[in-house]
Amino acid sequence: TFTKDECNFGYRESIFKNDVKDQYIITSVVFKLTKRNHKINTSYGDITAELAKQGVATPTLKDVSNAVIAIRQSKLPDPKELGNSGSFFKNPIISKTDFEKVQQKFPDIRFFEVSDTEVKVPAGWLIEQAGFKGKRFGDAGIHKNQALVLVNYGNATGQEILNVSKDIQETIFTTFGIHIEAEVNVI
Repeated sequence: TFTKDECNFGYRESIFKNDVKDQYIITSVVFKLTKRNHKINTSYGDITAELAKQGVATPTLKDVSNAVIAIRQSKLPDPKELGNSGSFFKNPIISKTDFEKVQQKFPDIRFFEVSDTEVKVPAGWLIEQAGFKGKRFGDAGIHKNQALVLVNYGNATGQEILNVSKDIQETIFTTFGIHIEAEVNVI
């Protein structure tokens, strides 16, 4: 059993993706949740717009949960209907200096400030701008609604999915000079 501190959680990171990768299989998780003093943050992504669409002015935790579920269902395919692993790539964090160079070439590039020296660039935006969104390579492809999601339309092998992911990574690096890292763990 590991404590949350021992897991060293970060943005889509933990010891299970690094220090002890391939040494453990997670079979269960215990969450300790509180019932009071919650600081609800609705500023991330499309949450504010979804809450407004649902007519929610003062959101509860349940309202935010429902909004997140609705957003995910609108953007992500159901794995029971279309094979996928959810978001395949992490949003890269790059220096502001590197970002400014890319921004000169691509003024519409999206970003989120991470610190005084770094920004996070949406990998989905990069993939879409590179022309991959909705593309199909045999039975492997990129979802039509969410460029971060690689899909299996039927009989694609794991290697075919990996080949598509590598093609995306190489194109993003060649086009933008930005390396995008796979979020999924390949077993």
